[in-house]
Amino acid sequence: MTNADPTLAQEISAAMEWWKAAGVDHDFADDATAWLADASILDGERPADEAARNPNSSAVQQSVPSQGREPTGSSRADLLGDSPPESLEQFKEFWLSAPGLDGIGPRGRIPPRGKAGATVMVFVVEPEEGDTQTLLAGSQGRLLARMLNAMGVSEDETYFASALPRQTPMADTAAIAAGGMDAVTACHIKLAAPERVLAFGGNILPLIGHELPKDPLSLREINLVNPPKPLLVSEGLDSLMAMPRLKARFWRRWIEWSAGR
Repeated sequence: MTNADPTLAQEISAAMEWWKAAGVDHDFADDATAWLADASILDGERPADEAARNPNSSAVQQSVPSQGREPTGSSRADLLGDSPPESLEQFKEFWLSAPGLDGIGPRGRIPPRGKAGATVMVFVVEPEEGDTQTLLAGSQGRLLARMLNAMGVSEDETYFASALPRQTPMADTAAIAAGGMDAVTACHIKLAAPERVLAFGGNILPLIGHELPKDPLSLREINLVNPPKPLLVSEGLDSLMAMPRLKARFWRRWIEWSAGR
């Protein structure tokens, strides 16, 4: 008589016990991982099987391109107009008054703050929730102030800017950039003329002239302007507040980045 093959549940249980014996009880990763496959694949069913079984199913319909329908997307606009700002003060006035920068209009926009030629230009995707007159006036701004102090950079040496003029939840930054907002950002950086740029938010990249690469944290230059500026990209300030391990990673990368200058 031979022993029966172990069941899947028994194999999983044995694997878990092995990891516990090895002292490993947590798994940490920088990127999300799809642990569960599609249920139809687990059942041995493939898209082709679904097509043969039910030609009218939604899965099959989604795989067929729409006939006679153009892809949707935002059209690019010249948001800077015929007379783009030529100084940082002009840009701030433009930022608060130009009608096409968002779908709401000028009222309620939050201006950037700081002087041209700053040691660091801090870029965030959008103003902090609750900002009314001053950019990053809440808890994220307080975290940033502590970080700058630890970096040895005073607020007088920092230029604070947002890529969007107001809080925009779930912003499709790629579409907004393609609509012309990346040119506004390029103008902003050129006129601010910082020594280097520190950008917070993984989805900020399209707005500062980069496509979304496989590893956004590997970028080291912002090439919207000539000459390119040294660039450090980090997770958003809200994420740093929520996950302490991201703060530790930021500091490691800041030290490496600063040492390489």
